[in-house]
Amino acid sequence: MITPSFRAGKVRIAGLTAGAAAMAVLATACGGSGSAESSAPKNFSYLSVTENTTVKTALGTLSEGACKTQEQALPLKVETVPQSGLDQKLQLLAGQGALPVQFAAGNAPSLTQQLYKSGKVADLEKELEELGVLDQLEPAAISTIKALYGGTVEVLPYEYNIEGIFYNKKLFADNGIAVPGTWDELVSAAAKLEAEGIQPFSASGQQGWPITRLVSTYLYRSLGPDALQKVADGKAKLTDPEYVKAAEEIAALGKKGYFGKGVGSIDYDTAMNQFLSGKAGMFYMGSWALTNIADAKQNKVGAENVGFMPFPAVAGGKGAIDQYPSNVGLGIGLNAKSFDKKTGDWVSCIAKNYGSTALKDHGSISGFKVNTPVKDSTEVTTQVRETIRGSKQNVLWFEALFSTKATTVSQTNAAGLATGSMKPQQFMATVQDALDSE
Repeated sequence: MITPSFRAGKVRIAGLTAGAAAMAVLATACGGSGSAESSAPKNFSYLSVTENTTVKTALGTLSEGACKTQEQALPLKVETVPQSGLDQKLQLLAGQGALPVQFAAGNAPSLTQQLYKSGKVADLEKELEELGVLDQLEPAAISTIKALYGGTVEVLPYEYNIEGIFYNKKLFADNGIAVPGTWDELVSAAAKLEAEGIQPFSASGQQGWPITRLVSTYLYRSLGPDALQKVADGKAKLTDPEYVKAAEEIAALGKKGYFGKGVGSIDYDTAMNQFLSGKAGMFYMGSWALTNIADAKQNKVGAENVGFMPFPAVAGGKGAIDQYPSNVGLGIGLNAKSFDKKTGDWVSCIAKNYGSTALKDHGSISGFKVNTPVKDSTEVTTQVRETIRGSKQNVLWFEALFSTKATTVSQTNAAGLATGSMKPQQFMATVQDALDSE
């Protein structure tokens, strides 16, 4: 499983800056008609990333079952490439007019947008509507895709993740803690856990993004769902007082020791283990963690003792707690030049059946509706699925609209914000400088 945006956030365009990558796409993808793409496809070719086995396995299952007729008409053919080399591979294929029928979208949304603008990527909202299966996508997934890709549906959501706070229900009950609904209540809950010798939050400072996710979600709750879009549009800066306030609140958690000792050197797996072994009461994470939670070998506290809550409200804030940070992992694009009837038949079958297959066989939540009843592996999985179904508006993560450079600067300095080695104002100024330099 590609663990969504958080993994995508760590991957860089090898050998190219974001700007150079965009120029390369413009120079190659817009030049030439590409005979390989113009002819009817002989296979339902799919370029995947090596790290993701879930999607290709699920498609293989469909090719032998629900989509067997489509498989016979247009056989599934899978090719893989390491995620770190995906962007360059897509640029090369686009320049040669040789994009496959279906492909994992670039790590940077800007790459897919460039391909879309040059006519290489299909308008999937239009195609799915014509096929009569647009309603097979969860509204929340559509909202997230449009937020990422400038208002258009350029990818299919083979994965769909929302983010929030997983918490240890037993530790909460034993210490008389109710599920926090406000930021002040969350801080109070953390103080109670700390007083009992329990680490309040588990987080990976080494990865950085688990810290910056807290900053951005505080911003969305305090300033509203357009908080970071305003930064991207140049209408606000991270150094504005109301933006620095979010960094100050997260830094305060670190100053009080609520992330535990050595958070700057804690990696993702260690942070996950801290929570699943009962050493921490809360864990801000995406729904991809449900796979770990359902694994009895990893989860020592028991899946029945894990709950999920939204990031709490900020007093007087313009955001709502049902606006969940979300992502679609590496979405899947379709080649506009080879989108013929056989391809459409495959896409229709996928839209109707992928959600059930991925959930049943892999415990993986996608952005497709589940049309065949599937028994969830855990109660918290059911809770997250119901949350997704009821969610109408979603927000992104801190670096979603940042340049590659600013993303790197943000995530590498996040640990300093949590440990106190970098002041909140300095952190936000450093990231803003990186944004301004692009």
